[in-house]
Amino acid sequence: MPGPGRGHPDRPRITELRLSAFAGHRRVGVPFGAFTLLAGPSGCGKTSALRAYEALARLGGGAELSDVFPDPVACVPEGARPDAQRRRGFRIGCTADGPEGPVRLDIAVQAEPELRIVGERLTADGVTLLETALRDPGRRAVQAAWHTAGSAPVTRAPLPDDLLGTALLPLRVAGKTDGQRRVLAAAEQMVVALRSVFPCDPHPEWMRVPVPTGSGRLLGGCDNLPDVLWRTRVECARRHQQLVAAVRAGCLGPVMDVLAEPLGDGTVRGVLDRGDGTRTDFARLGDGELRYLALALVLLTGPGVLELDAPGEVPPAMRTLTVLTDGLERALDPRQRTELLGLAARMCERGHIRLVGTVSDAAWTCGTPGVTVVHLNP
Repeated sequence: MPGPGRGHPDRPRITELRLSAFAGHRRVGVPFGAFTLLAGPSGCGKTSALRAYEALARLGGGAELSDVFPDPVACVPEGARPDAQRRRGFRIGCTADGPEGPVRLDIAVQAEPELRIVGERLTADGVTLLETALRDPGRRAVQAAWHTAGSAPVTRAPLPDDLLGTALLPLRVAGKTDGQRRVLAAAEQMVVALRSVFPCDPHPEWMRVPVPTGSGRLLGGCDNLPDVLWRTRVECARRHQQLVAAVRAGCLGPVMDVLAEPLGDGTVRGVLDRGDGTRTDFARLGDGELRYLALALVLLTGPGVLELDAPGEVPPAMRTLTVLTDGLERALDPRQRTELLGLAARMCERGHIRLVGTVSDAAWTCGTPGVTVVHLNP
């Protein structure tokens, strides 16, 4: 919802992804609504766009560059030639809207001869709040300058070249001047928007296997789905009933309940209760049924049930979870596809969840209110 008198949302969210030079993309801007589908044929860069978004999210959460980009050369645009120092790299960025208005983050990453962040810029309202640059290639640090607006216009200090500087600012900026407070507010808005991301790629073959009971927090591959059902059926009764209704609409045969059944050895298996004494093991369900069930659970339960590195200092009411799903329609039949589309649109309209998915052809989504389709061309 818009902030009072500001026209900007109270909950920070990413509204644009910029792929200035990344994999097969050059000078590409991807706008995001509450429910966004990236559409296009195989090879047009849908998956790489999601990969760039997830990479920014992990960097915003404090991950090291080498963990985020294990194969950085694959991110360098094809045909990019090295400079005189044999350097090649890529550039990505995003915009986070929120109480501080639109805040832009852009980073330049050197992939060769060694992986490092060589430039970063955080801006708002045309003001550069943070800027870093690699001054000495022999040092594992970049020179950073951030807006102060006090007796000195900027503060300068070295920052590591393998971590996102924006995520480090709350530890470096005192917040004593109006300029420093502005830098902190913008950095925190960007970090909150980036960290509230859940990449989800359900693997049906993993969901068919009994799993030990544990934290009850869903993993990105949904392999511990029965363990999560064990928890949510008790703790989230209303949403569990909504899940049962969604599964009933998308799976063949009668569905009275979706259960986690204990097996006596510390593990549980997922089953569908058919209502006549029959329980169908998840092992018997098709790939489409299991992917549909997992994605419906994610949309209905939200961040409290997901394995999510959300900023703990931010109240849940101020967070917006963004789910990233590659191949949203994969293995789904037309009925499941339509049901999941409607469920996603309804949940995203409420504002606590956003969804970015990829599809090869978005024709089946036409006429669904609230869906933003972005066509990527190869």
